[in-house]
Amino acid sequence: MIVYHLLRVCIHLCVGLFSCAVVFPCTDASGRDWRIRRWSQQLLKICGVRVEVNQRDATLVPGAVVVANHISWLDIFVINAMQPCRFVAKSDIRDWPVVGWLCDKAGTIFIARGNRRDVSRIFKGLVASIHAGERVAFFPEGTTAAQGTLLPFHANLFEAAIDAEVPIQPYALRYLDAAGRHHSAVEFIGDMSFAQSMIAILKARNISAHLKLLPSIDVNGAHRRALAADARQAVAQALGVTLMPEVDPSQP
Repeated sequence: MIVYHLLRVCIHLCVGLFSCAVVFPCTDASGRDWRIRRWSQQLLKICGVRVEVNQRDATLVPGAVVVANHISWLDIFVINAMQPCRFVAKSDIRDWPVVGWLCDKAGTIFIARGNRRDVSRIFKGLVASIHAGERVAFFPEGTTAAQGTLLPFHANLFEAAIDAEVPIQPYALRYLDAAGRHHSAVEFIGDMSFAQSMIAILKARNISAHLKLLPSIDVNGAHRRALAADARQAVAQALGVTLMPEVDPSQP
């Protein structure tokens, strides 16, 4: 059965490659968004991941910069299945076979971790993308973390929302099994490779991705570190995670 699911994933990746190479150059932004959303929905279905979106406490805010906790490579596709975004992702992903190329063609913005010059370059590009009407998203933890924990939110990229004068909208994301417990199969942490993660997910099946939209945060008069702290607190509360006092050594 795992071979069958892997074959379906490979075929779906080929469809994505064709769309990016042939269809995307011939369509407009709305057409690309529709295809990204549909392709993401189909990928999740093939992987046995069912998405539930909770908008009881907040609605989708047009133009807002999206920030979310980061658990797995699946996170991008869960969010894109609801509303396609231009994601900021670590540059390592660009080197992943096939998936890296797909992410690049889908508009992902790659950043070299720990490179302050690259952060500055990305920052300017983010502001330009926001002003162009594109929906931008990033994972402020900077890396994936096991469910039940929430790493410090790095504040640098929050400055893009301040400069572009658009709100921050946090999302809280978790993956559950049939019993409502955290599903460890989706966690993409440590030295796990993309192939190992894919096989673990395909073997597990019956995964529920719960995406909760949280109220937007006004950036007017706010400092990036305050925005990062407020967003982290909102996500932690939604996930039921208790936070320890935070000190982010990477920020001045």
